[in-house]
Parts: sequence; structure tokens; C-alpha cells
Amino acid sequence: MEFLENDFEFVGQKHDIYVEEVLPINSFWKDFFKRLKKNKGALAGGICIIIIVLFAIIAPAISPFEFDIIDTSIQSTSPNGTHLFGTDVLGRDLFVRVWSGTRISLFVALTAVIIDICFGMVYGLISGYFGGKVDNIMQRVQEIISSIPSLVILTLLLVIMKASLFTIILALMLTGWIGMARITRAQVLKIKEEEYVLASKTLGASHMFIIFKNVLPNIFGQLIIMSMFSIPNAIFYEAFLAFVGLGIPQPQASLGTLINDGFKTILITPYMVIIPVVVLAILMLSFNLLADGLRDAFDPTMKEA
Repeated sequence: MEFLENDFEFVGQKHDIYVEEVLPINSFWKDFFKRLKKNKGALAGGICIIIIVLFAIIAPAISPFEFDIIDTSIQSTSPNGTHLFGTDVLGRDLFVRVWSGTRISLFVALTAVIIDICFGMVYGLISGYFGGKVDNIMQRVQEIISSIPSLVILTLLLVIMKASLFTIILALMLTGWIGMARITRAQVLKIKEEEYVLASKTLGASHMFIIFKNVLPNIFGQLIIMSMFSIPNAIFYEAFLAFVGLGIPQPQASLGTLINDGFKTILITPYMVIIPVVVLAILMLSFNLLADGLRDAFDPTMKEA
């Protein structure tokens, strides 16, 4: 009897030890944010983006100067207590113009990327899921569009249409969705052969149910990563167009037009080009750092590969 009691106590102790060693199960999003917070580069990029966005929204509203007011009596004033970034050759305050230009650049990039995600995602989902003739036709159309250089399309569009904010957004939309469509199609081709997707088909689920309930949630992380990498590309593309003279008309300004204006007098007023270049560089670097962090947080194995 004494042996049985000791054995019973031993079993109970083993049971307690076993319970203490059980590890808590974390959700995917909890693990995602935990990995993201450990990435110092992503956090620094996110903080810089928030600061720049706040300046782009608040600075033009609280400044006593307007971005388009010309004052020829103070042409090309260097940065000082009154004009923090100085003034341009027409006496316009560069502090207001830089942050107004940042707002326009962000608006153009974000609008183009949102439309690219919607159109490119839908295009890739349809092409990859249905396959066969549908996929062949859609891929041929995509190849024809992608074979035309983007700069040629943009230049022709801006020559035909009047230069405006809408024209630049439309120009960026024409070819920006192709990368998103390719990534989406590749992910769908891999996901649609999984057992849970085949099980849904066997049970008679509709195509819309399978696409939005089984396929899309499992590739959503890749779409977010792709969209984050697309934002700095769109910002740079808009800045490039503005730099070569295909940007929005005066007196409006984006970071690209400010760089173009400052480059004309770089030897006399270098601050006019240095300040918008620094803002553009920090903005693009921050988005790339955040995109890298999101990629590693969604799928840590991608970093090792």
C-alpha cells in the first residue's frame, strides 16, 4: 500500500511537471507584431514615415506663408529664423513648398499603388486561379503591355493630355499593376493545389468563396509586402518625371519639381536642391526599411533564403 501511494504521488508530480512545460500558443498576428518590433530598421523607417507625413499635413497649415505667394523682394534667401528652408528665386518659402510637395508626392504614389493593388491583385487572382485558356490570354495581354517601355507610354500620354496631377497618376497606373499581377498569379498557382483548397472544391464551394476565403487570406501578406515596395518606386518615378519636366504644372510642386528647380541654380543656391533631395531620400529609405521588416515578420524563412 505504501508503494502504491508513493507511486501515485510520483505520477502526480510527473503530471504537474508536464503541465508546467506546456508552452502557450500565440496567434499569427501576435507573433507577427512581436517579430516586427524586434526589427529596429523597420521601426526606425515607420517612425520616419509618420514624422514626414505629419509634417506634410501640419506644416503647410500652420505656416504663415503660402506655397505659391511670390515675393521678389526676398529672392533666394538662405535658411534663417523666418524662412527655415530659405526661399527660391521667386521669393516663395521653401519650407512650405517642400512639405506641400511631399504631400503631393505621397498622394500620387499612394493613389497609384492602391489602384495597382486592386487591379493587379484581381488580374493575378483570375489568371492564376482559372488557368488554362483564361490564363494564356491574360498573360499574353500582360506581356504585350510590359514589352512597351514605361517611359515611352508616360511620355506619349503626357504629350497627348495636359500635364496635371490626374495625368501623372494615370500614367503611373498604366504599367505599375504588372508587378502586382505577377506576384499574385505566382502565389495563387502555388496555393490552389493545397489540400484545403481541393477539399473546398470537392465539397462544392463556389469559385468566389474559394478565392476570397481560401486563397486570398493566404497570400495577403505577400501583397502587403509588394505594395510597400511599390510605394518608394512610385515616389521615385513621379520625382523622375517631374525632374525631366513632365511633372505637375506651376505653381504646384512635388519633390521632383523642387529638385528640378533647385538643380538649375545649384551652384548659387545649393540648399534649394539639397533639402528636397534629403527629404526624398529619407522617405524612400524609410519605406524600404519598413517593407523589409514586414517581409521578415510575415515570413521569417524568407530572410534565411
